Amino acid sequence: MAPSHRFSSHPLLRKLDSICTLSDEEKAALLAMPMQVVDLRSHQDIVREGDRPSRSCLLLEGFTCFFKMTGEGRRQIMAFGFPGDIPDLLSLHLDVLDNSLSTITPCKVGFIGHETLRDLCSRFPQIASAFWRDTLIDASIFREWMLNIGQREAYSRLAHLLCEFIVRSQAIGLGHDGTYYAPMTQGELGDAMGISTVHANRVLQGLRGAGLISWRGTQLTVLDWDGLKSAGDFDPTYLHLREQTESLSSLRGPGA
Repeated sequence: MAPSHRFSSHPLLRKLDSICTLSDEEKAALLAMPMQVVDLRSHQDIVREGDRPSRSCLLLEGFTCFFKMTGEGRRQIMAFGFPGDIPDLLSLHLDVLDNSLSTITPCKVGFIGHETLRDLCSRFPQIASAFWRDTLIDASIFREWMLNIGQREAYSRLAHLLCEFIVRSQAIGLGHDGTYYAPMTQGELGDAMGISTVHANRVLQGLRGAGLISWRGTQLTVLDWDGLKSAGDFDPTYLHLREQTESLSSLRGPGA
């Protein structure tokens, strides 16, 4: 396989390419990292709040979520993980995890020892910078989610969440002709927005009724991208992508 194709097809490099620039040598070093690749079932915890992990996981296939639980057992999802993410990279510098990470779908993950990551960052400062930028973007997304949950109505909240999901999917090459694999259940959407499953269903029906989206099974199709962005008060600046893929005309819907 030619190096350029090998680089462009790997989920980690697709993810990092969306937020920074790395040399071929740095990309090759990332691909050479030793890791233990494991297949996980859906709704399986990868790490739990209170764990002291000695490794981080690279999401090669599938989707995950970060969450915390109240003392009464209610869950708040705080982020969705995409292929190419290292969602628990923070454990490289934080001894004790303060949240939990679980699969949403069946996933393939690569566990990378912290010593391997530290050695890589020592030998390649630009890789360390890329990881630092990635964690800063995660923090930016958390801030936007706080605004979304705290100050937007549920209808706008869901529209914003879907806009983010679509733009992040496009940035790593997922989706075709305005249709995306969206495996989140209505319960998971509710947990991400801080509302009940029944309320999430009602809001979802509202977006469908307005002609903004179609969602059948796990297939989410954008019918009116401009309308969805407007409904969600969505500005992708907080994602800090190298290219703002949300402007693609293919997302404007059949009436564009």
